[in-house]
Amino acid sequence: MTSTEEKKETFGLLTDEAIARSRLRLGVPNPQYNKPHNLEVTQDGSRHFAFGYGDDNPLYCDPEYAAGTRWGALIAPPTFLYTMGEDAAPKPDPETKALLKGDPFAGLGSYQAVMEFEWWRPLALGDRCRVLQAQVGVQPKTSSFGGRTAHITHDYLYTDGEGEMHAVRRGTWINAERHTSKKRAKEKLEQVPYTPEQLAEIDAAYAAETRRGAEPRYWEDVEIGEVMQPKVKGPLTVTDVVVWHLGWGMQLTPPGAFKIAANVRRKAPGLYPPNAMNIPDTVQRLHWEPARAQELGLPNSYDYGGMRETWLTHLVTDWIGDDGWLWKLRCEHRKFNYIGDATWVRGEVVDKQRTEAGAEVHLKIWCENQRGETTTPGTAVVLLPTREAAVTLPAPPAATLDGMVAHELERFSI
Repeated sequence: MTSTEEKKETFGLLTDEAIARSRLRLGVPNPQYNKPHNLEVTQDGSRHFAFGYGDDNPLYCDPEYAAGTRWGALIAPPTFLYTMGEDAAPKPDPETKALLKGDPFAGLGSYQAVMEFEWWRPLALGDRCRVLQAQVGVQPKTSSFGGRTAHITHDYLYTDGEGEMHAVRRGTWINAERHTSKKRAKEKLEQVPYTPEQLAEIDAAYAAETRRGAEPRYWEDVEIGEVMQPKVKGPLTVTDVVVWHLGWGMQLTPPGAFKIAANVRRKAPGLYPPNAMNIPDTVQRLHWEPARAQELGLPNSYDYGGMRETWLTHLVTDWIGDDGWLWKLRCEHRKFNYIGDATWVRGEVVDKQRTEAGAEVHLKIWCENQRGETTTPGTAVVLLPTREAAVTLPAPPAATLDGMVAHELERFSI
């Protein structure tokens, strides 16, 4: 059997060889081959991103307002880093290039499961940003949905315009055989039209939404058990997904249409499976094309994990105000958020303490759909001003990308 025949035979299957190949990549910087959606923080880019998740905070959208805050300039929303990041990986030698060639899990479904963030500095107006990506984990597991799966964890390390550490994003994706997940899919989704009363409740929540803004929320005034004002996102429509992409970019499929897309397709045909008319189209269309989602064993199209992560940051940043700092956020995507679902974003204070980092408040946060199901549970740690002192930004574990790589390798015991 030729190597080409072997590849065809194992395409879309989770094999021991694929897991072994994946392990060889642990700790190896992975070059970014596509330009980021935004090369620098601009007023337009930040505003488009914020509007894409329903946030009109002037700190992110109005340079004149932002100039009067403690930051002195417009800053981008926390998860704007998704749209940024020029490649900081060293040019790979032939051996590394061969190691990183192709995807060991090509043909499998990839589902985002966990995302963890830590922010040390903002991205401000005019900043450029560099990113270094490396795989730091691979774990074979078995699930009721996907059968045998591989959990893959990647780190994304970001620096700001001054070359200082901006943030780290640690993400885990579940890779599952698509035919297996289709056979095992048991979820029956019942979606019925919203009543006028239900829509009125949602509209009332939008009308009541507030933002702390320029009024400081002092650490001394926060009480354990305090409930944060909830936000609503939805009912989710395809239009919402389109508007989200305007600010977020495409992320998976390289951007560009027609000839540009055809050029990409020639290099990576697996990114463009044919639709019902046999027309190659992006794999991402399962987020807005129900028929494609149903082919993969899901009852309807659904959102992106990055959307709910951003909704959670929206809840937190509105609550802490301009003078607070969102330091850490971790969430798990446990259920799909389908087109047509309404998501209530909720939170409460579970702890507060003074540490070397400052006046910390610990939050329990989550996304809950109209059926009362928690789709994304999470936690966050914020730093708030006290009546004696402003927030001091936290220090990263290491000051440089190389130092952070060493720290992350040690953290994951690689």
